[in-house]
Amino acid sequence: MNQPSTTVLQVLDRRDRAGISEIGDYGQIQSLPEIWPLTAERYGTRLAMDDPHNQPSAQLTFQELWAAIQQFAAGLQGLGMQPRTHVALFADNSHRWFIADQGVMAAGGIDAVRSAQAETEELRYIAEHSDSTILIVENLKLWQRLSDRFQDLPMQFAVLLSDETVPEHTPFKMLNYSQLLEVGSQHTWKPVPVTPDSLATLIYTSGTTGKPKGVMISHANLLHQITTLGAVVQPQPGDRVLGLLPTWHTFGRTAEYFLYAQGCTQTYTSIRHIKADFKDTKPQYMVGVPRIWESIYEGAQKRFREQPASKQKLVNTLFGCSKTYVQNRRIATGLSLENPHTSPIERAVAWVLQSLTWPLHRLGEKIVYSKVREATGGQVKQLISGGGSLARHIDLFFETLDVPILVGYGLTETSPVISARRIWSNLRGAAGQPIPGTEFKIVDPETRLPLPLEQKGLVLVRGPQIMQGYYKNPEATQKAIDTEGWFDTGDLGYLTADYNIVLTGRAKDTIVLTNGENIEPQPIEDVCVQSPYIDQLMLVGQDQRSLGALIVPNVEALQAWATPQSLFLDAPGQEAENLQGWPSITLEDDRIQKLFRAELNSRVKDRPGYRADDRVGPFRLIASPFSIEDGTMTQTLKIKRPVVAARYHDMIDGMFA
Repeated sequence: MNQPSTTVLQVLDRRDRAGISEIGDYGQIQSLPEIWPLTAERYGTRLAMDDPHNQPSAQLTFQELWAAIQQFAAGLQGLGMQPRTHVALFADNSHRWFIADQGVMAAGGIDAVRSAQAETEELRYIAEHSDSTILIVENLKLWQRLSDRFQDLPMQFAVLLSDETVPEHTPFKMLNYSQLLEVGSQHTWKPVPVTPDSLATLIYTSGTTGKPKGVMISHANLLHQITTLGAVVQPQPGDRVLGLLPTWHTFGRTAEYFLYAQGCTQTYTSIRHIKADFKDTKPQYMVGVPRIWESIYEGAQKRFREQPASKQKLVNTLFGCSKTYVQNRRIATGLSLENPHTSPIERAVAWVLQSLTWPLHRLGEKIVYSKVREATGGQVKQLISGGGSLARHIDLFFETLDVPILVGYGLTETSPVISARRIWSNLRGAAGQPIPGTEFKIVDPETRLPLPLEQKGLVLVRGPQIMQGYYKNPEATQKAIDTEGWFDTGDLGYLTADYNIVLTGRAKDTIVLTNGENIEPQPIEDVCVQSPYIDQLMLVGQDQRSLGALIVPNVEALQAWATPQSLFLDAPGQEAENLQGWPSITLEDDRIQKLFRAELNSRVKDRPGYRADDRVGPFRLIASPFSIEDGTMTQTLKIKRPVVAARYHDMIDGMFA
């Protein structure tokens, strides 16, 4: 196998270097907060952040943002906060979150961050485990939920990020946001010397199992991201960004740091407002997780299904022609993951087929695709996707629309980005090439011996963005990072000949059937949810003869299919389940079962590389969607497989009985 250092050198081509050279001169700074006076000087009165939906709403220029960070930091210092103090910051996306986060760091502190929506016991655990002595919470509602469990913690004081009236009787001193800024106005902010290796933040992984671990991220880890992500994306000052990802989560957080450092203007949005904000802000960039792009796809599919049958047929025909066009264009340009070693003749044939289907593709662009693009505002330069694998049909959909998606790969422990696709080398289905300074190594999961290119194994990574370790958990740290600095991602994958990383599943998610076959569930799940009748799906079947599935039906699509057949009626004498917002429906109705059986069979069998063991055998329809609120999904919308398996244990056992 090629030496790991060769991987880095191969990827750092002139376009990577050019992208990095366009990034502002942040290479000499020692800590993250040192960026903001530079942005204030460079971008001045340019709008930095627009926060229209939070209360209070706000618009801040780069100068105003830096002034607010300084004042917040001065307020903390005026109240007695000492350098290296740990601060629990429990809040969600807003301009005040960013000011608090960077205010803490500017005051020399280390924040332990988590969502305000997290469970009370989890927040208590994080505050205590992180050794925090200052508490910052989103609002009075959150404090009232936490107050009984936080009274015995050694807090110096607490801050509300709202302007609500502070309760009269609290176990420790408490101020609201305006009161803290007032303290800051009476004190001068004192910069605190910080080295790059100093701890910057503790990010507690939401994870899919067990208690969250505190990931120790240094200033150097974060600065590496800011100074190298220009190899992937090159925004210009004033470019518009729509921000939805949780800012306390490493992906959304680092994206904000990078984009603000480039002088971009970000509008904070939410699931409730994103549709309108796309049209109003007309963003040029957005960073998101696969579920966001899936929702855009599903919205388009819903609109197509509402059209007359003749128009549906036309749309499907055009998309079919465009699929042929796009797939041959990939082969012709050497960017087809399914055809990695094409001969000149094969590329020439693909070019001819691409040319033949181009007229119909252009017709689709004129009468369909351009209108679908309007849902994103019509001015997107690039969408950046991470936090999970992007299903192939979603990749194809946006490629057909001519909306570039650059898929990245990383983990909380890697700050997070370790690889990303480039716009000039956008290999669909891959997770991109390593970002500068980053090394990959694929090893046999059992022997840990290196494997050659294009052979699947366990993915290890090494680079300046790797965490310092897990806070107060040296055993877990030693298990995750070996003596040579290689971090075990827990992912399975392989490297292509041009060093794109292709992920095939999680090592711990592998389902082993009784015949010894190992099945990676994610690729099969991805093709199954392409069905208009399937909203969510999780494969099961560990130690069984075949795979099984838990399926959350797509309510609207199933209603549209079933209503004319009078399936959505009470069935006297039969067991019926009342789905949320549905009329009563007998889930065991033979016609519904046959519909889902046909969908599963056709989707899985049409999947490239289909094997007999991929077939989904028994399945069950369940009424309640997997969600963050019920604990079955992480904050980045990944299904918590162990939680779902435990919740539906009896159903799964009955499925295979």
